[in-house]
Amino acid sequence: MIGHDKDVVLSSRIRLARNIKDIPFPTIMTEDQGRRVIELVKKAILGSNTILSTQFLEEDMKKLTPIDRQSLVEKHLISPDLSQNVKTGYALIKDDNTVSIMVNEEDHLRIQCILEGLRLKESWDTADKIDDLIEETIDYAYDEKLGYLTACPTNVGTGIRASVMVHLPALTITGQISNLLNSVSKIGMAVRGIYGEGTQALGDIYQISNQVTLGQSEKEIIENIEGVARQVIFSERKARENLYKKQKVQIEDRVGRAFGILSHAKVMSTKEYMTLMSDVRLGIVLGILDVPVDKIDRLTAQIQPANLQKIYGRQLEPYERDVKRAEYIRNQISQRDNL
Repeated sequence: MIGHDKDVVLSSRIRLARNIKDIPFPTIMTEDQGRRVIELVKKAILGSNTILSTQFLEEDMKKLTPIDRQSLVEKHLISPDLSQNVKTGYALIKDDNTVSIMVNEEDHLRIQCILEGLRLKESWDTADKIDDLIEETIDYAYDEKLGYLTACPTNVGTGIRASVMVHLPALTITGQISNLLNSVSKIGMAVRGIYGEGTQALGDIYQISNQVTLGQSEKEIIENIEGVARQVIFSERKARENLYKKQKVQIEDRVGRAFGILSHAKVMSTKEYMTLMSDVRLGIVLGILDVPVDKIDRLTAQIQPANLQKIYGRQLEPYERDVKRAEYIRNQISQRDNL
């Protein structure tokens, strides 16, 4: 089986919401106050006497092009909301893209750690260490009864969001996905699309996270999400096994057609790619296709609109972008070692 359960779980994320004592929340603070928040965070990380001070890159939203900002969103390094804050939006991003500290989003700080596969506890350990480092020089807005104070009441308490990004093609094909997602929602979990709140589940990819941050410890929240993730992994693997056993020829045909289109198409939208990618990824984990799954996952990030334009080094009109996407996919698939 693929390590860290990557056949089902694409990534694990821990996100901590924090605010600075005596500074208004970003929705009502002035631009000068926003710049002060940035300086405080820079001093806490870049001015620290730790190895981390050399591992983070600065990204000031007002200095980035729209394509650069969208590229960071597509890589899940910043949120869509932060990308729109061109006055005081700022981020520190670790050089290996596993950690980002978003500044002046909905809260003053959003500390985020994303690792491949099911690795919530590792993600938490990293985010917690960075949180402790920041707290050495910054006083957080904190209440003895309520916990960490945040702009949105749903984040009050621990301020933690633990989530897993899961690929569920077999549950979708067999029509079991609605029941599963309803069950997950009933036990206090939120189910969203690939880019979080308000987005669609493209390519049969879903994000499952905790809804409540108050009244539970970080450990309890993480254990609950991991428990749900393991149930989802079991259900998806079982569905894949049964599906392939009962519809072997149909599934092999579906996978082969998807791979064939990706290999030869001259025009390809993001949405069409995500649909075909889901079938191809299913074919890989079932052993129908001999392609490393991590290479398909990397290609999925590369062909998103902003990242594709960065690869080609210029802005592309929508139709030209679809043509270039198809071209890029064909080239990558024809060079298996470079997929």
